[in-house]
Amino acid sequence: MNPTDPALAAANVTGPVLVTGVAGFIGHAVAHRLLDRGEQVIGLDVVNDYYDPALKHARLATFEGLPEFEFHRLDVADAAAVAALVRSRGVRRVVHLAAQAGVRYSIENPFAYERSNLAGHLAVLEACRHAEGFEHLVYASSSSVYGERPLAGPDGRACQEGGAGGFSEDDPATEPVSLYAATKRSCELMSQSYASLYGLPQTGLRFFTVYGPWGRPDMAYFGFTRKIFAGEPIEVYGEGRMARDFTYIDDIVDGVLGALDNVPGAGGAKARAHRVLNIGDSRPVGLMDMIEALETALGRKAQKIMRPMQPGDVTATYADVSKLQAICGYHPRVMLEEGLQRFADWYRQFYDVESLQSQEAE
Repeated sequence: MNPTDPALAAANVTGPVLVTGVAGFIGHAVAHRLLDRGEQVIGLDVVNDYYDPALKHARLATFEGLPEFEFHRLDVADAAAVAALVRSRGVRRVVHLAAQAGVRYSIENPFAYERSNLAGHLAVLEACRHAEGFEHLVYASSSSVYGERPLAGPDGRACQEGGAGGFSEDDPATEPVSLYAATKRSCELMSQSYASLYGLPQTGLRFFTVYGPWGRPDMAYFGFTRKIFAGEPIEVYGEGRMARDFTYIDDIVDGVLGALDNVPGAGGAKARAHRVLNIGDSRPVGLMDMIEALETALGRKAQKIMRPMQPGDVTATYADVSKLQAICGYHPRVMLEEGLQRFADWYRQFYDVESLQSQEAE
């Protein structure tokens, strides 16, 4: 990296970046990008078993031997431990991605969301507000806060031509259809209060269906891949009449770092120290179209079982990213077909699909 690069200069001046949820999908990718540009990174994660911990440990293994990275295994809801870590390491910037994810799981295990999402977010807020010279907290929100917002076209295909328009940050977010969504909206309101009270600079990012290599096994494209390779049928909820704004992980990381580097409310009123921004691809794709693209990437056809909508799901998501674009020039580049091919290639290698299938055939 060029020693005159402003990002490297900032890293030297402002100290390390704390990334919570660093063993997770997005946290792992964000931490690597920060390291690539010359930053010091402190990673925090409890490494729970919501999905296979082996994948989380494999992500963490990719940091081994990197001198500018250190890892702390702790619960983000442990307010005293988080505050001590921030204070002892002189942290002035935080990317807070640790959370209990999953819309459907929130129906089965609601109290996990109370601790990880609500108590965890409050612990981070308190640590940041007491940190000397604190600069910026970027935290994960979710497109699920918008609730049910059907778009034009019964199968979601019309969304690709514009549909009814993208979800805007100025739209109401008052009718969540899952506890997960309610906790994420609550975090936004907590952050707004801390901005109003203390002028704490914060950016909340409403993520729209992130996918790609090293992804989460509970996401549809990942689960479909496992079942297709195993020769098992896939369950298609909403009878395929759903659409998602699938956003490739590299594009997401571009937006996260762009937001981190552009601090809100500089020199302005306290309340303007907090902003909420959409971060998505802004090109929604129907679920059946996604499955078709995945079949192409895998070179196999899926056996499909059509199911009705599940509680907590929404029909469609569609990000208006004009605000993030104006702030940092955010512009997603990876189309779904290319992104799924990259994921399929990673999946084959990581899970050694060909070797396993050869053994089964013997």
